[in-house]
Amino acid sequence: MLIRGLNCLGLMGTSTFGGVELALIKTDGIDVIERKKAYVVPYTDYLKDLINSVYGLQKDSPEHENLLKNVDKEVSDFYIQLINDFKKDCDQNIDVVGIDGLTILHNPNIPYTYQLGNGRYIAEKVGIKVVTHFRNADICSGGQGTPISCSYFNSVAIDEVKPVAFINISGKSSITWIGSFGEFIGFDCGPGDNFINNWTAKHAHMENDYNGRLAIMGNVHEKIVNSLMHHKFFAKFPPKAAYTGIFADKAEHLEGLSLEDGAATATAFVAEAICYSICLYLPELPKKVIICGKGAANPTLVRFIRMRLPNIDVSLSKEEGIPIDTVNAEISAFLSARTLYSLPITFPSTTGVSQPIPGGEIYEA
Repeated sequence: MLIRGLNCLGLMGTSTFGGVELALIKTDGIDVIERKKAYVVPYTDYLKDLINSVYGLQKDSPEHENLLKNVDKEVSDFYIQLINDFKKDCDQNIDVVGIDGLTILHNPNIPYTYQLGNGRYIAEKVGIKVVTHFRNADICSGGQGTPISCSYFNSVAIDEVKPVAFINISGKSSITWIGSFGEFIGFDCGPGDNFINNWTAKHAHMENDYNGRLAIMGNVHEKIVNSLMHHKFFAKFPPKAAYTGIFADKAEHLEGLSLEDGAATATAFVAEAICYSICLYLPELPKKVIICGKGAANPTLVRFIRMRLPNIDVSLSKEEGIPIDTVNAEISAFLSARTLYSLPITFPSTTGVSQPIPGGEIYEA
């Protein structure tokens, strides 16, 4: 009997420091056949400090290269521990591990991309084939490098009424639009959780605005939101990717606001950027918008998006059977299968490459 698909463990180290996502799915790189087990493990404070010490650095000097190498080793050891713990708690055989490590720097204009996680070292230690660095081939081929999630969302949208749009809100926000005839486009549409988290970290010493509680108590300063929307990124036509730290200088517009008003205005900016992209850059308005990623767990952000899209059905991914907390780990698992089957993961309509290309680096156990 032909056994369809592979047991793929996805691991995603998020730049929001919400933790490392792990998800085991069965997939052939075309369909998600079965979801098996998933959870999130927090970063240690030690690792957070290490990662922050190199965040935004490029391998442009021996000093930076050594710093990144040391942090990569520490993070890879942490990933190894998580994978081994997952293996012990799971009665399923794992065929491959797909790792989309935390992004230290991504800038297609240089071009340069760097994610933590040494695939060869991890494969050697865990005894399982590893696929990692999904963006590198696209960047080397002149693409934007992100988003790489469009083939996954295309697979889970098979039963959705088209056109439909998936908004993946993590450190930044990206959109995948799937048309009535199966065509799809994807691009980064603006800031995500990091823009809100940076405000709460600076002014409240909180890692995030949990459940949008600060934002719901504040007032949105619409003039500031309008000013933030004058960023040149929003005038650029897709395909486009938001490079690391692209909106950091805009945070100064919030200074002088109260803690709650700043959180509310930052959250409104994220929502406005998403809705602006939906209304301006899609070939056709979607009949449904499905919000995924960490942002779907922020009810204030979701409410702001719904207010700006009154004539479109806006739902959360969990209502469609797609997990909120571990969707990006599922994407990593799905992409690892596509890599092993030599299927493309980026396309002219998503990253601007000249033709669909596969990606990912494969390391044998």
